[in-house]
Amino acid sequence: MAHVIQVGAGSGGMPVLDMVARDARITTITLIEPDVYKPHNVERHLFPQAAVGQPKATLARAWLLERRPELDVRIFPCELQEPAQAAAIEAAVAEADIGICAADNEPAKYHWDALMRRARKPWTLGEVLSGGIGGFVHWFVPAGPCYGCVASFLKRSIAVDKPNTPDYSQPGGPKETTVPASKASIAVVAGLHAQITLKVLGDSHYAPGFTSLLLTLEKVPDVFDEAFRPFRFRIARAADCLICREGADPAGNLDQALDQALSRLQYG
Repeated sequence: MAHVIQVGAGSGGMPVLDMVARDARITTITLIEPDVYKPHNVERHLFPQAAVGQPKATLARAWLLERRPELDVRIFPCELQEPAQAAAIEAAVAEADIGICAADNEPAKYHWDALMRRARKPWTLGEVLSGGIGGFVHWFVPAGPCYGCVASFLKRSIAVDKPNTPDYSQPGGPKETTVPASKASIAVVAGLHAQITLKVLGDSHYAPGFTSLLLTLEKVPDVFDEAFRPFRFRIARAADCLICREGADPAGNLDQALDQALSRLQYG
């Protein structure tokens, strides 16, 4: 009997949740997802076009129960950082056995990391790169490096950015540094994410030999020399990390650490 808590049920998060929730060991799912299903989501999502306009959290709950009616599925149709739900979300994290992060913004990832570290729970994260050229899967344990250590290391070590292009998921919207990935590339990364999550859940001593796995899906000049090549990164705690260094106070230093990390990642 296991309890999984996940933030995010978008085009990447929902297939991970679908695959993980089919495991018979899992009896409880808690999902945090604030968004409403929109027309531009249909192309890359599991939900049908007829569901447009409904909350994704509600749709996800119905999807899971249709496949496993015995599941206990609890939903928070709110932002992860919603102050009014902070205590309830923290209690749900404390009760869970493992966390899954499918959030698509940096502040949410850092907030999730802080929640999981305070509760001393393992968690996993999947990230599809711009345009679906590849993707990362990371796994975290309380004694290991935090998300800030991993993100900073990878930003220094490899460059996977593409030139500014329109975000076609938001017609008429501002230009961004990402383009949507295809459903196929999302599914590849989601499958790896689900596989690693289930391995971590099943073995407290799981050691795949990496902290982060990068799988290239396309050959991209000046970025990836070849498609379908895996890269494994072993990443240690940063000695000066404000979040996870020995004696650090994650709660007290989170805002400062986030500001520094986002600055390093060129978000600040």
